[in-house]
Amino acid sequence: MSNPDLLSRTSHPVARPLQCGRFTLTFERPLVMGILNVTPDSFSDGGKFVTEADALRQAEQMLRDGVDIIDIGGESSRPGAPPVPLDAELARVIPLLERLREAPVPLSVDTCKPEVMRAALAAGADMINDIWGFRLPRAIEAVRDSACGLCIMHMRGEPQTMQRDEPQGEPFYQDVVTEVRDFLEARIEALLQAGVAKARLCVDPGFGFGKSVIEHNYALLAHLPETAPHDVQPFPLLAGMSRKSMLGAVTGRAASERLAASLAAAVCAAERGAAIVRVHDVAQTVDALKVWSAMRAAASHI
Repeated sequence: MSNPDLLSRTSHPVARPLQCGRFTLTFERPLVMGILNVTPDSFSDGGKFVTEADALRQAEQMLRDGVDIIDIGGESSRPGAPPVPLDAELARVIPLLERLREAPVPLSVDTCKPEVMRAALAAGADMINDIWGFRLPRAIEAVRDSACGLCIMHMRGEPQTMQRDEPQGEPFYQDVVTEVRDFLEARIEALLQAGVAKARLCVDPGFGFGKSVIEHNYALLAHLPETAPHDVQPFPLLAGMSRKSMLGAVTGRAASERLAASLAAAVCAAERGAAIVRVHDVAQTVDALKVWSAMRAAASHI
């Protein structure tokens, strides 16, 4: 027999399915999104996959490791990162996307530029992952008439200033969980009003994007289910904490030494209801979540 008290501490409603281009994603288990940064300046892996050959090898390795979604990024969004010219971002992303367009998993493109969104969709992208939450002019129009999935992220400020644009010198919220949820609800409504199907939407509270390193980020993690707007079923939640400074702040380790902390964060996110975890270390995260899933299956039969 199952133990309702045990399960009530860790169970969360299964998120609604997500229409994602060629795929319909369901969330009986958390899905692993692998980060493929084709940038010279990303905070953790900048410069590792800037050539097409290196990026293709990394994508193939992710597929062998069990990745569920590949997220391609051509512009760093680390704090303080300068914007990348449109032509440079297109040159980094589109040829790679065209080479991978028959991949057996959804291909996501991490961009805020409407022009890149349009080109990515034409080249075969299944998902657009926008740190600006489709707020920039023409962003909604760029994705409205496609079948791609859309990830709406919360960000206070912009990458160059998001950690220092408040009078207090760091991000300030009266109630970070409520304010993030309200923002995501407003962006969902804007997309729905524009004619985007509800089934195409997922949300990301934006760990590290205009939040204090410990207080805000860990409040969002602890209250992760409360950040996801929902009606009958919650919108799928994406959690991206891999190698971030919120992990370094509590472990004292550099970005290159945060594997254990990143795995712990992924498992915590799964426990708190994340439908997708966005990570650099695919194989290790897949293994960690297999152990977590086995524990959950056993708990349901106690």
